[in-house]
Amino acid sequence: MGRQGESSPHGRAPGSGSTAVRKPSAAVYRRRRLFLAGALLLIIALVSSFAVAGALSNKSEQASSTETGATASAGPAAGASPSPSASEPAATPTPSATPGCNQNMVTVSASTDKAAYGPGENPMLTLKVTNGGTMPCEVNIGTSQMEFLVTSGPDRIFSSRDCQAKSEDLVKVIAPGASETANFPWSRNRSVEGCQPIEAKPGGGGAYYIFTAKLGSKASPKAVFQLN
Repeated sequence: MGRQGESSPHGRAPGSGSTAVRKPSAAVYRRRRLFLAGALLLIIALVSSFAVAGALSNKSEQASSTETGATASAGPAAGASPSPSASEPAATPTPSATPGCNQNMVTVSASTDKAAYGPGENPMLTLKVTNGGTMPCEVNIGTSQMEFLVTSGPDRIFSSRDCQAKSEDLVKVIAPGASETANFPWSRNRSVEGCQPIEAKPGGGGAYYIFTAKLGSKASPKAVFQLN
């Protein structure tokens, strides 16, 4: 019969029948954590790969659908008439330089800077072009179109065209209600066509003269002035 309280040689309590449990070491815990972290990263990588593959597949399908739609819409619609070709241009009216301009509303007027001139005073003759319409008009107001004409009864006294050095075109767009003016200082001399020399002078002494401004086929009303 054994002694009461005697311990077993292996450290076990007599009659208990159980064994001591050893805890895992710190190295084992680290290996487990590394294994779990690696597995988690692998799962995330797999999920990301599937997501990218799905997105690329959707983009490819959309691009294919868009390309097919563009190809289909490039052709002419069924039953549509063909467009005129370059060799068969469509008939179009020749555009006007200033559409809607009424040249009949372009008027010419004549005036002088004074009503009467004393001896030695030279009249200033003024030609004025006015657009009385509602649309801008192109008007040639060059010297090729202008004429400053002075007469006295049936006597043709002077014309700016007789001795004109140059004849030039000057096209301007005149706005509705706007005007263009040109001045000509007359030296109280006579002239003849071809600019032939002439010694005769227009008379003074209170004689009346008529100035008419012309622009192309348009002529102004008469402007009367007096030479003393």
